[in-house]
Amino acid sequence: MAERKRQLVSNELTEAALQLLALKGFDAVTIDEIVTTAGVSKRTFFRYFASKEDVVVQFLADMGIGISAELAARPVEEHPSVALLHAVSVPIAACGDHSERALRVVQLILRTPALLARFLERQAQWRDDLTAELARRLGLAPDTDLYPQLAAGMALTAFNTVLQRWSDSDGAEDPAELTGRAFALIAPALDAVDQ
Repeated sequence: MAERKRQLVSNELTEAALQLLALKGFDAVTIDEIVTTAGVSKRTFFRYFASKEDVVVQFLADMGIGISAELAARPVEEHPSVALLHAVSVPIAACGDHSERALRVVQLILRTPALLARFLERQAQWRDDLTAELARRLGLAPDTDLYPQLAAGMALTAFNTVLQRWSDSDGAEDPAELTGRAFALIAPALDAVDQ
């Protein structure tokens, strides 16, 4: 029960912060505004997050965990391109499901240098996690075989390209369709490990 309450407070703070940050811009929002919007005290905010930047970082961490978990859940016999497409499609679909809010958050991250730096920093961990999972699935050594790290890098580059195009188009382009097109381009390289 206590853990559920903790998660609810964290979700409320995250939602309030992301909405304000996306609406007003990173530098224009104060922690006082976030706690007022969320209906909690400043002390409560600092129990969950060290800074407003950490709210966005947690959002990104959750996204990366979702990608890795989805890849691990895919059938082992599936072609790497298909498994990675499905893994990356999870956060892309979440963006599409909450299109306006998600677009504002993605634009905030991509257009705020400090947040973009943290996003790229987080992606280094995502790449390591995807590399390890790909190596496990294919029976390869992640430290000596080139394929797992290259494939993880290609999948995340496709993911970044989709987010950038979606952001630049102000939501006019469909992120799911862009993801399909991106993976169609890189699938031959991703599946070359099967040959």
